[in-house]
Amino acid sequence: MERMLGAELTAHLGYEEGKDAPPGRPNQRNGTSAKRLKGQDGETAISVPRDRDGSFEPELIKKGQTWIDGMDDKIIGLYAAGLTVRDIRAHLEDVYGLQVSPDLISRVTDAVLDEVREWQSRALDRMYPIVIFDALRVKIRDADSPMVKNKAVYVALGVSRDGVREVLGLWIAENEGAKFWLSVMNELKNRGVQDILIAVVDGLKGFPDAITAAFPDAAVQTCIVHLVRHSLNFCAWKDRKAVAADLRLIYGAPTADLAAAELDAFEEKWAGKYASIAPAWRRAWQEVIPFFAFDPAIRKIVYTTNAIESLNRVIRKSIKTRGSFPTEEAATKLIYLAIRNFEKGGRNVREWFAARNQFAIMFDERFNA
Repeated sequence: MERMLGAELTAHLGYEEGKDAPPGRPNQRNGTSAKRLKGQDGETAISVPRDRDGSFEPELIKKGQTWIDGMDDKIIGLYAAGLTVRDIRAHLEDVYGLQVSPDLISRVTDAVLDEVREWQSRALDRMYPIVIFDALRVKIRDADSPMVKNKAVYVALGVSRDGVREVLGLWIAENEGAKFWLSVMNELKNRGVQDILIAVVDGLKGFPDAITAAFPDAAVQTCIVHLVRHSLNFCAWKDRKAVAADLRLIYGAPTADLAAAELDAFEEKWAGKYASIAPAWRRAWQEVIPFFAFDPAIRKIVYTTNAIESLNRVIRKSIKTRGSFPTEEAATKLIYLAIRNFEKGGRNVREWFAARNQFAIMFDERFNA
């Protein structure tokens, strides 16, 4: 390592060690500085060569670097798995015999924030056939008080023209509303999105209006899975299977008119026992009925929402060990790393070929542009 650093300095200065500097090059070697590096084999001391004017920036061991052997990646991997700073310290000491400070671990994981900022501002595709918007709750300590607040983390999962799942971004907010959602939509537009064919939402307040304000041609569809799940929350356990079967007759109907008839039949059957279910479907009906215009190939993707459910599972697995986060940045780091792990898995939507053909016919110029 010291020989390689010496070779780097030779390349920087332009002459070999032990020889005179070429005319016109006043910069020269200036001894060494001691540096201790931590790695999976423990600590080691090295001598880093210096130059007189301080312009030498080694690539092998960068200034400020204290780890080797990919230890930074190990720390970030442990952090992504949901381990706290205290857990990471204990793990490094038990496995590698290294004693590290909480501050050093925080500095290593804080480097992820630069990656998050780059990821959150990257350019996006011009058009997404499907974008699923969802939210989950995370406990975060308030910046202006010692209170811990239940804040919402919003995630947008897009399906590209080629059927590739891509998380478009994440946003943390205490309260959602039309103004907040419009800012999210405008951010997506500023990053290159010009059209969304189908936007799937979960009854988020003010969201449909914000979507149509930014993307007037988008079809806004209520997430059927969430609507069914919300309905079953009102049911006694012994009735859930029967209620779910009758709800399936509604969203499985071939047309919107037949679905409305099935909803009437459901209300007549269950209103006496569960009076709140049918009205909840009627309130969301304008965002339910776009579903019935789609071919079964598209319906399957919109209905099952397997992608967003699997993403949420990955995120919840990472955050479940945390009682709360000290800052929004801490929550953002961990959730982003969970998203990064999610996207390393299979990203292609199953049976996309049939759905793509349907999109090409139904949306023609918008899909094929």
